Amino acid sequence: MGRQWLHAKREVASLKKSKTTSKFVREITLAARQGADPALNARLAAALERARKESVSRDIIERAIQKGSGTGGGKDSLEHMVFEGYAPHKVPLIVEVYTDNHNRTAPEIRVLFKAGSLGSSGSNKFLFDQVGIVEAHHPNMDTDREAAAIEAGANEVETLTHAQNDDIPEDACGAKFLSERAAVHGVADWLKKNGWTVVTSEQGYVPKNYPELSDEQRGEVGTFLQSLEDHDDVHRVWAAVR
Repeated sequence: MGRQWLHAKREVASLKKSKTTSKFVREITLAARQGADPALNARLAAALERARKESVSRDIIERAIQKGSGTGGGKDSLEHMVFEGYAPHKVPLIVEVYTDNHNRTAPEIRVLFKAGSLGSSGSNKFLFDQVGIVEAHHPNMDTDREAAAIEAGANEVETLTHAQNDDIPEDACGAKFLSERAAVHGVADWLKKNGWTVVTSEQGYVPKNYPELSDEQRGEVGTFLQSLEDHDDVHRVWAAVR
C-alpha cells in the first residue's frame, strides 16, 4: 500500500484538470456566441489563448466554438444566472453562472451561501459599476499605460501584476483597462494591434468601494470565494476585495 497516495494524488490532479478544462470550454462557448472568428471577437481570442496555454486539445476547442456559434451539430443551451450576495464581513459580491439545469444549480449556489459562516444572499448590484474589462500585457516594461488607455478608448487603467493575475508575465508591463461595456472589443482590438497581448476581454462588474479587512478576515473571505469558484457552473465571481 506504500504508493496508494500517489494514485490518489493523480486522481485529484486529473479531476482538477477536468474541472479546469470544463471552465475553458464554457468560456469559449460563451465567447463564440459573439462570432466564431477570433480576429473579430476579442473575447474569443483571449479565451482561446488561455485554453491553449493550459493544453486544452484542439478538438475540444473546435467543438466549443461550433456549439457557441451554432455552426456545429450541437446547440448552446446554457442559461445565464446572476446571484447577488455578501461574503463574510459584509463583502459584496456578484456570482455569474451558466448552466443547462436551472433547477439543479440555483439551490446548490444558495446552499454555498448558507454554508459560508457569515455569507448571505441579498441585492447589491448598485454597489458595482458594470464595465468592459480588458487585461493585457506589453513586453516593454516602460510602456505608458495611461497613453495606451487614451489611445485605446478606455476610461481608466490600473497596473496589473503577475501576483494579481498569473497570465501576466513577471517581466512585462501589465494593465487592466476599464471601458464602457459596448467599447470593450474596440479597446482590446487597439491593444492587440499595438503590441499588447490580451488575456481577458469581457463585460463585468467593478466594486465602487472596498471594505477594510484584516489579514484574518481576508483569509475567511478568500475561503468563501473559493467555495463558489469551485462550483462547476460558476463562471465569474466579482467581489469587493483587493
